[in-house]
Amino acid sequence: MSGRAQLMWDEAVTGYNFGPGHPMDPVRLALTMRLVEAYELHRGPLEVVAAKPAGDSTLRLVHREDYIEAVRRASADPESADLAYGLGTEDDPAFPGMHEASALIAGQSVGAAEAVWRGDAEHAVNFAGGLHHAMPGGASGFCVYNDAALAIARLLELGAERVAYVDVDVHHGDGVQAAFWEDPRVLTISLHEHPRTLFPQTGWPEETGGEGAEGSAVNVALPAGTADAGWLRAFHAVVPELLAAFRPQALVTQHGADTHFEDPLAHLAVSLDAQRAVAESCHALAHEYADGRWVALGGGGYAVVEVVPRSWTHLAAIAGHRPIDPTSPVPEEWRHEVFRRTRQLAPYRMTDGRTPQWRDFGEGGYDPADRLDQAVLATRRAVFPSHGLLP
Repeated sequence: MSGRAQLMWDEAVTGYNFGPGHPMDPVRLALTMRLVEAYELHRGPLEVVAAKPAGDSTLRLVHREDYIEAVRRASADPESADLAYGLGTEDDPAFPGMHEASALIAGQSVGAAEAVWRGDAEHAVNFAGGLHHAMPGGASGFCVYNDAALAIARLLELGAERVAYVDVDVHHGDGVQAAFWEDPRVLTISLHEHPRTLFPQTGWPEETGGEGAEGSAVNVALPAGTADAGWLRAFHAVVPELLAAFRPQALVTQHGADTHFEDPLAHLAVSLDAQRAVAESCHALAHEYADGRWVALGGGGYAVVEVVPRSWTHLAAIAGHRPIDPTSPVPEEWRHEVFRRTRQLAPYRMTDGRTPQWRDFGEGGYDPADRLDQAVLATRRAVFPSHGLLP
């Protein structure tokens, strides 16, 4: 297995642009790449690779042919967008070139999966990806093609027998769960804000997989307001034990930065430092349980200057085995670039100044009156027995 890491990047992914005022501002991608470059991660630890757009045969691994055609039509003529396919909505307005930009992002994630499976790279990152809400037959939640599901489907096509997907975006990874609902070869784990308080109102602990795949879907529904200690406690109470039991041959992770306390679209209170800690844990888990094969994706995140670029630059640096000291100052040239593009002031350091700590779920028991512990226990009771584990 190669020790190299790849960063999947094509500047044209910034063409995934729903227009002015939409939360999914592609400047977050450009600023992330500029920060990666400011740290010179692209000159050593990360090989920057641009994969081809996903073709129709690849897209059909997850998406229905009639939906792909609907995207193509809306891409050529946005006025013709068909609401029946989730296109032309407030969340997913049609725009010229939508099919091409969406297929390009999907192609980067599929290319990452191929590189990792074939041994061209040990880890591969596509922070433009993680568009986890897109369904086989429709767009949803700012997502047109589900690159995360397509990467997993490609791994299965290449011969993988067990693939684990861990999603720490603040929103439920509903599209990936739906794509593999009845496939026991894929374990999907999503930690997200409780569906009572956040889109897409799915991801209840009772959602555990379809017939023949019981226990293959895992959902941790976190109370609004959950901060670092609770978020990390929940992650470590669920993810490592399940991965140890499942023994995936590849690990795909989604790192939406919208769990952050400054994100405008959700209600968790997680710091950049905790997001970095989870990225480090995913890296370690890939080595421990998946022979090092790790595909890391971006996702949501709408504090496009303050949070997203730093969070995903940490992710890329961890994948490249050259983690950035959180206390290090943000390069001045990047701060100038931020102001030039956005007229906003950039952060000065790669940290929120937090030192995240959590209490392990197995130490000292749990508090039955604590809403976070109730959420964790509900998930463990729902799925752990299917994996031969005690709840």
